[in-house]
Amino acid sequence: MRRSRFIVFLVMAVSTAAVAIVAQQALTEAPAGFTTPTLGENPGSQSMSNGIAEPPGDTFALDQAQFERRHDSSTGLGPVFNATSCAECHQNVVTGAASQITEVRAGHRDASGNFVNPTVLINSGGTSISGRSIINDRSICPQAQEHVPDSEDVRSLRAVLNTLGDGFVEAVDEKTLLAIAANQPGESKGMIHDEAIQVPILEAPGHTGVGRFGWKDQDPSILSFAGDAYLNEMGVTNRLKPTDVTSVCKVTPDLEDTPDNLGLADIDHFAQFIRGTQVPARDSNLAETPDAIVGQRLFTAVGCSTCHVSTMTTDRAGTKINGGAYTVPEALGSKVIHPYGDFLLHDVGTGDGIVQVGPQDTANKLRTPALWGLHIKSRFMHDLQSLTLADAIQRHRGEAKDVIGHFNRLSKEEQEQLITFLRSL
Repeated sequence: MRRSRFIVFLVMAVSTAAVAIVAQQALTEAPAGFTTPTLGENPGSQSMSNGIAEPPGDTFALDQAQFERRHDSSTGLGPVFNATSCAECHQNVVTGAASQITEVRAGHRDASGNFVNPTVLINSGGTSISGRSIINDRSICPQAQEHVPDSEDVRSLRAVLNTLGDGFVEAVDEKTLLAIAANQPGESKGMIHDEAIQVPILEAPGHTGVGRFGWKDQDPSILSFAGDAYLNEMGVTNRLKPTDVTSVCKVTPDLEDTPDNLGLADIDHFAQFIRGTQVPARDSNLAETPDAIVGQRLFTAVGCSTCHVSTMTTDRAGTKINGGAYTVPEALGSKVIHPYGDFLLHDVGTGDGIVQVGPQDTANKLRTPALWGLHIKSRFMHDLQSLTLADAIQRHRGEAKDVIGHFNRLSKEEQEQLITFLRSL
């Protein structure tokens, strides 16, 4: 009798544990909303995170305030830069979103047709900046101002990308992205074949990861992105990018980004802010209209969804990623997201000719942009040269040639329905 009761108790205990594990792994929708309003007074005071746990003493409002904090030369800005704060570029309609800001990229091809970064002369020709394709628009003194050399005939504008919801993107298992890449040729009769590149994880020396942030997938993690952008967009040296590109007019010693009283550097606050944002919300009223519902079916039918993947799930909470440097937190684990992108490189006929961290065959490839948040954008494509969605669609060529052919064979009404769906994203 006692043995029977013990067995019953054991079975009940195991069953309870199994239920607990299943509940822990149950998938839920990622929270969506534009919940990071930019305020001049009390920055971040009205903002809502996705529920991410903060480091001791930290708050989501403080992370956002650091993301919005303006720099000048006395706090490490420059000598060459594009913006005085992260939010100066990443703000529409709230902090962290994309905007109309563009950056300049340039270079040239050598005799073998390979892309080469420019050498930019500054300081009346007495100093040069090399080793990167970005040409900064601003400087802290006249002597440091960069200009695109006439010799650099590969030139492009790059739009600022959205960062809202990127914490969930970071938490998507690399195997998911690689599986999408493996399946695309079969889904498209060989037309679509994206490229996943392995790039260094700056916070985990010796480790690489699938690039997923930036137009060239040049960053595999949010912290790597933060360190890279802090130097190249604002000129602030940090532990991941410790050396300025020039010392002309420089007035602060490296490292300029040092830990605060919480033990967190600015790039840690930036990463924590981005990881804490909710995913962009759809225009729910438009999404429920008959035209948008039909348009969503057409979006899949013509083949747009092969690259603009509608649904992904994040890895389990507690999973070590980024070379072991980051653990997926509870707020980001086992979440369903709808980015409408694959975060991988494709040649759709609009490539800019620039090579960054990938091989030379990535010159004319760009990351498939996620379409979530599309309804708060007024200009489109990597260079913002498309002012309407119809124009953006028609610019697709290369791997997307067959898809555009399918779209063009739709009736005018069906094309408008598909575009209505896009406007709801």
